[in-house]
Amino acid sequence: MLSNATVPILGAVDTGVVGQMGLAAPIGAVGIGAVILSAFYWVFGFLRMGTVGLTAQADGQGDTGEVAALLTRALLIGLGAGVVIIALQAGLFWAAFQVSPASAEVEALARQYMAVRIWSAPAAIALYGISGWLIAQERTRAVLVLQLWMNGLNITLDVWFVIGLGWGVQGVALATTIAEWSGLALGLWFCRVVFAGVAWRAWASVFDGARWRRMMGVNTDILVRSLLLQAIFVAFMFIGAGQGDETLAANQVLLQFLMITSYALDGFAFSAEALVGKAVGARNPLRVRRAAVLASGWGMVAAGLMALAFVLFGGRIIDLMTTSVEVREQARIYLPYLLLAPILSCAAFMLDGIFVGATRSRDMRNMMALSFGVYVISVMVLVPIIGNHGLWVSMMISFVARAVTLGARYPALERAVAG
Repeated sequence: MLSNATVPILGAVDTGVVGQMGLAAPIGAVGIGAVILSAFYWVFGFLRMGTVGLTAQADGQGDTGEVAALLTRALLIGLGAGVVIIALQAGLFWAAFQVSPASAEVEALARQYMAVRIWSAPAAIALYGISGWLIAQERTRAVLVLQLWMNGLNITLDVWFVIGLGWGVQGVALATTIAEWSGLALGLWFCRVVFAGVAWRAWASVFDGARWRRMMGVNTDILVRSLLLQAIFVAFMFIGAGQGDETLAANQVLLQFLMITSYALDGFAFSAEALVGKAVGARNPLRVRRAAVLASGWGMVAAGLMALAFVLFGGRIIDLMTTSVEVREQARIYLPYLLLAPILSCAAFMLDGIFVGATRSRDMRNMMALSFGVYVISVMVLVPIIGNHGLWVSMMISFVARAVTLGARYPALERAVAG
């Protein structure tokens, strides 16, 4: 949880640093640019989730050779995907802005941001695989150090490049690029024990057809699920952008609250992934249930504490993140939704972790498709009536839909482990 919580803090600092410029457009530009790039990168988020489940199960079975081979496969996929994104960047940026209704000023600044940050794509995506591999072995302290290093460096460079040197949104992007490549180097160092052996480069095992097919089958389902989840957040930003730069900037500020919630709860979900994965590998349904109950219980405690913190300090955090009076006023209007978000989203995050650990990726894909349909209907009905309020209500509804649909499939998960 601690390592995950540092990720959205970085996004909050990015927003806060450009917010000191006192203008809405730079805040919106960093928001749009980061969301677009995150959408491209998180298409490969299956790499983290799939790697956790498969590695934890291999570890639970005592198959050390497969544990090492999974790290190599994850790195090959991550680095290769990043190179492809760099090669296709012109077309990807064009397509993204065809569906984005951002103003001309915001789009121009966002393009400047993305043109710099795109060069860290191989590092950013490969880090999904490294993090998943470390989490599967419960090496969460290494993940914490990795995140603290990356985000600490990023924050330091943000302040220097933007406030000290006046490089604006390009400074924010350059800080992130440097931090992500340094994070990849540190992540590889944490995996040095594996590289000291030979199993990671036992190519017959690494490229074993049956194991690649299983990995890609799991990852394809998670890919579809991730695309649908990203579509929810991208649509949220794009629809908000159509309501004006101040509303876009306010939504971006408030999304930092949601990101803090998401990443903190994901910390407990990651614990569930590792523990459930090992229990599934050992064919022990009682251990599966125990891991699910413990992770969910602690997740609810954390959700309650975050909701309380947002009640007490939400207004002050908004003021720290932007000096624009208009953006502050807009953000305060929609702040109550963020007070509900930790409670409403907790079950969805916990169930995601449980199903990832069990590699029940088909259920994740199908239930996310249903939840996405619920979100689309909600947006179509509510946004024309109550505007940006409808957008936030739809986001809350999507959390509940994810929890209800996955919860309905949990009994089948336990039966499969027992059977």
